[in-house]
Amino acid sequence: MPKILVLHVSAGTGHTSAATAIGEALRQHNNVEVHVEDVFAHINEMAAKLIQNGYNEISTKAQPLYTLVHSRLYVEDTERALNSNWLTAAIQRPFLLRFEQYVQQLAPDAIICTMQIPLQVTQFYDLHAPTYAVVTDFSLQSTWLRAGVTRYFVASEYTRDLLLERGLPPEQVRVTGIPVRLAIAEPKDPLAMRQQHNLPADRPLITVFGGGVETRQIREMVEGLLAGQAPATLAVVAGRNKELSAALSDLASGPQVELRLLGFVDYVDDLVTASDLVISKPGGLITSEVLARGTPMLVIAPVPGQEDVNADVVAGSGAGIQLRLPEMAAPAVGWLLANPARLDAMRLAARALGKPRAAHSIAEHVLADLHSQLSSPAGQAEH
Repeated sequence: MPKILVLHVSAGTGHTSAATAIGEALRQHNNVEVHVEDVFAHINEMAAKLIQNGYNEISTKAQPLYTLVHSRLYVEDTERALNSNWLTAAIQRPFLLRFEQYVQQLAPDAIICTMQIPLQVTQFYDLHAPTYAVVTDFSLQSTWLRAGVTRYFVASEYTRDLLLERGLPPEQVRVTGIPVRLAIAEPKDPLAMRQQHNLPADRPLITVFGGGVETRQIREMVEGLLAGQAPATLAVVAGRNKELSAALSDLASGPQVELRLLGFVDYVDDLVTASDLVISKPGGLITSEVLARGTPMLVIAPVPGQEDVNADVVAGSGAGIQLRLPEMAAPAVGWLLANPARLDAMRLAARALGKPRAAHSIAEHVLADLHSQLSSPAGQAEH
């Protein structure tokens, strides 16, 4: 029975969500032993919390610093990038001895990494397992580059081309999409979702995911949307951002637009399915989930770097519109509601770009590789 280790790091949600989805997809196959592990579960707890909290604070409240850090993750010279990644991983290795011991004892037959840290550090371990990289953004940070990777699974043809430009052979790269929760591959009826969550069925539904955007910008945008002239429902999801919830608490519905203020919700996919348009910053996870449902996007406030690329991919494919100023959301939404044919075209483009079965595709590729390896004379001799 092949033993597959899926590795992620709990800094940000995209890496973890992708790893979880891949693990669930693998478990749907018989005779596979699957382990989904957070690297931070195998280091000092205080250090892990410090890194996690620091990442969350910098990415949401100190975006210039976050942008500066990420700008260092794009090295154009491939040889220099490979050397830099090797050196960084070598420096990190002494801090991950417990993790290394865990991997060595588990002795997996294959390793799948949804984040660069485990991808880079495992190259030093005494393993003979094929290693796979799952790139969880449409961009390609040079920190993903590493010798000896069996295969890269990427979000789009654009991401694939970036790897080919680095000299990778085409057979080493597969366009699968970014893994999203398996439930997103299952059909849902938008009307049923509205009924389930007490949302009007007789008017367009615009959903704003505002938790990661600066509070002042979201408030200005929501005020503009509430003044819209076309009948609509505006659902604003603040998530765990209590500051945003408080800042919007005094707002009321407009003459034509009904406001639904929501905090943290555990039915994001239901809202995306029910929506005619989603307004969000273009994080890798939320972008992939919205596109996988075929819902048009209005992209705002990308963090310079990888989110810029995500935004460009959405807009360039016709699946959405990118706005430099969130305050321009109100006229953009008004124009889209007055031109339903444009919304329909965006919906078709989103369905073409979205990959709801990405986790299944990755699982099938890895298992096929393992089956081929174990069926070979060399593989039979080892087992």
